[in-house]
Amino acid sequence: MVTHVPAEAHGDERGALLAFVEAQRGAIRRSVLGLTEEQAASRPSASELSLSGLLKHVAETELGRLRRAQRRTNERERTEETWADSFRLVGDETVPGMLAFWDEVAKETEAFIHSVPSLNDTFPLPPAPWFPKDSAVSMRWVLLHLVEEFGRHAGHADIIRESLDGKGAFDLVALESGQSWG
Repeated sequence: MVTHVPAEAHGDERGALLAFVEAQRGAIRRSVLGLTEEQAASRPSASELSLSGLLKHVAETELGRLRRAQRRTNERERTEETWADSFRLVGDETVPGMLAFWDEVAKETEAFIHSVPSLNDTFPLPPAPWFPKDSAVSMRWVLLHLVEEFGRHAGHADIIRESLDGKGAFDLVALESGQSWG
């Protein structure tokens, strides 16, 4: 698990926002603790979501928001034809590989956010139903959007994991730290 934000940085706005982003990342990462690839790819609820698919989706989403803020080309940009592949592992992709990829994206996001002169700096968003229409957003917006996106999917991950083996968020925090819950 990546925890790049030093505790002393939580007092400033950047540090606080990055800490909230990291907390939500951690919730999603923990959802795959101790699972096989098959368990992580399974869909035990009415949803078509799987834990490994959620993991890939949030990692690619963070990369997309980062590249947009950097005004760089997203090397993993999805099209309508490849959109479904952003919710499932394909080819030789694995949970450990996705976790490592997301760790690298997280490090890059945090370095970029620390490098921008101001969280008020803006960039335009492309037309999409999930973005505000014809707008430019700030670096602050990116971080808040990541908290929202990851929080939504952490909730999905909780339900999926509990459906698989009954382990809830507290169980997984304890498992990660080598303790037991309850």
